[in-house]
Amino acid sequence: MSEFISTMSHNLWLFAMISFVFAAVIGSFLNVVIHRLPVMMKREWQQECNQYLNEYHEALVKPIAKKLEKPIDSYPEKYNLVIPHSACPKCGTHIKPWHNLPILGWLMLKGKCASCKTHISARYPVIELLTGLAIAFLALHFGPTIEFALATTLTFGLIVLTGIDLDEMLLPDQITLPLLWLGLIINLNGTFVSPTDAIIGAAAGYMSLWSVFWGFKLLTGKEGMGYGDFKLLAVFGAWLGWQLLPIIVLLSSLVGAIIGIGLIVTKKINHTNPIPFGPYIAIAGWIAMIWGSSINAWYLSTL
Repeated sequence: MSEFISTMSHNLWLFAMISFVFAAVIGSFLNVVIHRLPVMMKREWQQECNQYLNEYHEALVKPIAKKLEKPIDSYPEKYNLVIPHSACPKCGTHIKPWHNLPILGWLMLKGKCASCKTHISARYPVIELLTGLAIAFLALHFGPTIEFALATTLTFGLIVLTGIDLDEMLLPDQITLPLLWLGLIINLNGTFVSPTDAIIGAAAGYMSLWSVFWGFKLLTGKEGMGYGDFKLLAVFGAWLGWQLLPIIVLLSSLVGAIIGIGLIVTKKINHTNPIPFGPYIAIAGWIAMIWGSSINAWYLSTL
């Protein structure tokens, strides 16, 4: 292992290429998580509601069950991140292994189901490509180090969170909370920042957006963001320390403004449509992980 790490250290481009291929394969799985995790969560919520109604409101079960869009009894099959196997949502044809190859599989199929020719979203190869490029860049930046492995783990989580938030306006605790605790644990020995900076960063990240949320709600009576956004900023506080939180907030606001204005100008949305803020925090936090210290130093030098 030490010989491999030494070889990769002397040939970063080879390491980056290997990392790209590995990450693109993982990106294919991330697509599955983005699609299936919200479905699994909704089924779990429905099961909990059914159990509650059966135990405490038996008299209300039948009239409420009639109003359910999709009763829990209509989900008899096992459903998780592995089962059922990938298949066309229209014709049910199972996807062959070679058609599951990252990026190449979609190109071979020309973006259509091999059986019924239903269009397959270009988002799948795009996520695989972006995952590969992001991890390849991390390989060049960190080299074959523990920091690279940890930054890769965080990046995978951010990609899933971004995809789910764009689809569902949701940042699942199943991903944000493990990333938060992992950030605190890895910094016990000062991997990225000191333990003190990590703990203060996690608390400050959560409390800062929590305060904005309640201030906005008290003034307007509306909710400006979700609790998942607080937790995601706390994740970056735990990983990168409290010092980079102002930069992350500023960058996320800037990225959000640019993308939001672009969507309004192109009439993809109007100004009344809610826009998920999680993807902007994720992008800003990832940028801060790479260049945060340099940006912070430059900003302070201009004051």
